[in-house]
Amino acid sequence: MPFAVSDAVSQVLATALDGVSLRQRVIADNIANVDTPGFRATSVDFETQLRAAIDDGAFTAREGAPVDTGATTTPTDTPVGANGNNVDLRKETMGAIQSQFQYQMLTRAVSDRFNLVKTAATGQ
Repeated sequence: MPFAVSDAVSQVLATALDGVSLRQRVIADNIANVDTPGFRATSVDFETQLRAAIDDGAFTAREGAPVDTGATTTPTDTPVGANGNNVDLRKETMGAIQSQFQYQMLTRAVSDRFNLVKTAATGQ
């Protein structure tokens, strides 16, 4: 993890960044294997576990590292083609775009959070 996590909000942001990063890697793998016979696409869910961790108060009990929310990868239910591959390039491309926007929003939130702490600490 590239930054120190010192409070619950920062932990949530760090954990969400980890989840979106994993999703981007999985989508890239799916796209890279669009023509691989027998390849089965997978998807990532981290939001369900992240929401449950927030609801359970998991982020208030620890400091220092993001809470492992157990992001899961599961095979997609996209129909399988003649070569046994089920990668839907349109779906994966849209997922990549959505993940990029999520990542940009999260990094902006992290930046804003650091700027807030800096302003509080320096008065500028």
